[in-house]
Amino acid sequence: MFKRLVIFIGVLLYSSAITPIPQTQYDKQKALLGKKLFFDPILSSDKKISCASCHSFKHGGADNKAFSIGVYGRIDYPMNSPTVYNAVFNLAQFWNGRAKDLKTQAMMANQDKNEMDMDKETLERRINNIPSYKKLFFKVYNKHYITYDMVFDAIAEFEKALITPNSRFDKFLKGDKDILTKQEKRGYELFIEYGCITCHNGRNLGGNSYQKLGVLKIDKKIKRGKDRFEVTKLLNDKYVYKVPTLRNIELTAPYFHNGSVRKLKYAVAEMALYNLGIRLTKDDLEDIVAFLKTLTGQMPEILKNSDE
Repeated sequence: MFKRLVIFIGVLLYSSAITPIPQTQYDKQKALLGKKLFFDPILSSDKKISCASCHSFKHGGADNKAFSIGVYGRIDYPMNSPTVYNAVFNLAQFWNGRAKDLKTQAMMANQDKNEMDMDKETLERRINNIPSYKKLFFKVYNKHYITYDMVFDAIAEFEKALITPNSRFDKFLKGDKDILTKQEKRGYELFIEYGCITCHNGRNLGGNSYQKLGVLKIDKKIKRGKDRFEVTKLLNDKYVYKVPTLRNIELTAPYFHNGSVRKLKYAVAEMALYNLGIRLTKDDLEDIVAFLKTLTGQMPEILKNSDE
């Protein structure tokens, strides 16, 4: 009885810590131009890699490979490409937050040697030699010359539109208390009881703070990759990453910064052990996973009626 009371109080206290995905405002014409650019491999040095190569909308806006393959077969080991769905709600971009916003992130990925390996001059020359792009950019920017900055301004506008609202859990938060099953509701209660919500909260159930992987236990064999230490140079920031969003989590395997876990239930079990010091029972694990699957939202409007 006491345990149930604690859970009930926890739900009351923390339910406001998670809010439904809101609608975002964006320039549709500019976003549609950005969409075209997002899928165009001409933005990479070998003309084979597009933004969509590493952020597949068939896999929740993420990559279904542990490590994405960039130009000339290069790999940014050991970093896994996170989802671009709802990325507009993140406090910063990349696992270590080295990009302040969507536009900066897209530019940095474009110039990274292991990703698109492009330079500003080459990109501008290529895109200004394409008549269809000249017309589209003139409609949006009223400029005859397409600049590097304009390309990524348009891509960022497209990414602003990549929100996935109206998940079943969002509808539950809005008052439809019967939309979740008993198991899913138990999973939500356990999510609060065990403290998962301490890091996974807000509109994105994550993406709004940096936390250490392995607060209570860490396997030193785990490759750190590009953590917060790479940005701050503070020793305490080793193994510290931006908390990933749990939105659409059932679609975005593999999990963790290094793509080391393929199944959602194993990712939940490892996080409970590493960061909470808990070995979940089979039933608790299944209930939490059932809850997490209620976080899958609707496809972004801008992608509807699209083959991508």
